[in-house]
Amino acid sequence: MNPADLPPELAAQPADLIAAVRAIAQGPLAEQAYAIDRGAYPVDLLKRLAATGAMSAHLPRADGSPGDYGQAILAMAEASRVCGATGFMMWCQGVAGLYMQASGNPALTGERLARHVRGETLGGTGLSNPMKSFAQIESLLLKATPVDGGYLVNGALPWVSNLGPDHYFGTIAAVVDGSGHTVREMMFMLRCDARGVTLKPCPEFSGMEGTGTYSVQCKDLFVGSEDIAADPARPYIARIRGGFVLLQCGMAAGIAQGAIDSMWAVEGQLGHVNQYLEDRPTDLQAELDSLVARILTLAQTPFDTSTDYFIDVLDARAHGAELCLRAANSALMHQGARGYLMSSDVQRRVREAQFVAIVTPAIKHLRKEIARLSREEMPA
Repeated sequence: MNPADLPPELAAQPADLIAAVRAIAQGPLAEQAYAIDRGAYPVDLLKRLAATGAMSAHLPRADGSPGDYGQAILAMAEASRVCGATGFMMWCQGVAGLYMQASGNPALTGERLARHVRGETLGGTGLSNPMKSFAQIESLLLKATPVDGGYLVNGALPWVSNLGPDHYFGTIAAVVDGSGHTVREMMFMLRCDARGVTLKPCPEFSGMEGTGTYSVQCKDLFVGSEDIAADPARPYIARIRGGFVLLQCGMAAGIAQGAIDSMWAVEGQLGHVNQYLEDRPTDLQAELDSLVARILTLAQTPFDTSTDYFIDVLDARAHGAELCLRAANSALMHQGARGYLMSSDVQRRVREAQFVAIVTPAIKHLRKEIARLSREEMPA
């Protein structure tokens, strides 16, 4: 097997987008991956990737033709194969575009979305806390009080990624009445440069440091109709949740593929002893190819709102996270001491895989939701 070979599902895709992403990934991105891991936010690279269409392939075209979630996932995988942090930021940018496009709000779907698609502006997602809230893991941290023309939002989100002073992100606040009781949820695009918004650096993470991740604090932030994506938010989330989770599979597929590449890189030198390890590259590649094929099938119907479909999406996402962990750990065992160097992409990929396993929805969150939804589908 040639280590440069792509999974068959990837190789079968139209060459233009994937080739453009690959050129950036294997060129300037590969050169900057170490710096990104140490905290350099790659704004120029992200804008170049956005300009290829890599972060908007899933969105409907201007001519009305549907977007291609499979292409978006595979483009993300191509970058994640080299740098998982960049793949994660591509997901952030991609779902921010989804929030705007799916809102139906002309103020979000017009020129603001067009600039986002072209990569002229960058955005992220602040749905970690809301998704955990909907799963009854924690409470909503942002509160919205109705006022003339919109809402005043107060509260803080502990970490939101792909941000900068002129960025924006989608998030959800609990709408409260005069007694402080939640009456519904409202989703909106929060502008980082708006009055009342403060970005604060997060504590240093073990990896993914260059992802533009901040704590976001809101003090009497006014949110008007031009920034509202959904009010109420729950029906809207039910429509986009499949695509939201499915797009993350691109990170997992790419990081796992990069780990397999690292195993093959030392096969000529260490194959005589590596043959005694479990999770060999041939076996992992077959499992990854099968998972990618399954993900691409799910990607054909990203707006299927059935419970069975969403369980399948959650299961594929969990499989991807688990495969990431196994592949990255096995790559470290295959490479030995050279993979334990701080400068090694193998050592970095171990931490990237751990991130895929804990980022919302984390493996434990996924399993909890699968169990809950499965119980609801069981006949009485």
